[in-house]
Amino acid sequence: MTQTHPSVREIWLNYMNQEGISETEAPAYESWYFCDNEADADELAQLVLDGVKRATASSLEAMEEGGEEIPKVGGFSVITDWEGVAKCIIRTEAIEIVPFREVTAQFAATEGEGDRSLEFWREVHRRFFTRELESVGLKFHEETPVICETFSVVYPPR
Repeated sequence: MTQTHPSVREIWLNYMNQEGISETEAPAYESWYFCDNEADADELAQLVLDGVKRATASSLEAMEEGGEEIPKVGGFSVITDWEGVAKCIIRTEAIEIVPFREVTAQFAATEGEGDRSLEFWREVHRRFFTRELESVGLKFHEETPVICETFSVVYPPR
């Protein structure tokens, strides 16, 4: 695991303690922040904490090009702010990979951003995926495979 803020390990150990799981039996986890800029990363982390955001979307092509693993159902992630400070722990509940143009209004609403409409979702994600794919030498298109991940917050307890 890459160098992380001490709060990432601390929140993970608190969660393991809450669940009665020893460090030797603890499942793997990763830590990351949403989006590609400070304002959005911090806002989206807060939407998760507020119970509004329960999904996220990723470009399959960008993840593959970057050598990242595709999220797995049951996987854990420590969500951080832009500075890497841990905010919460999520557990992946479902994964569906669909072309960009086939992302549903229901998924857009679950993602919880903006006015929660599919139109808003498409507008902001079209821009985001274009930037992300260009950064790895690829082009966005309406058939771009999107990883639609739904999750639940497992820590801190509500």
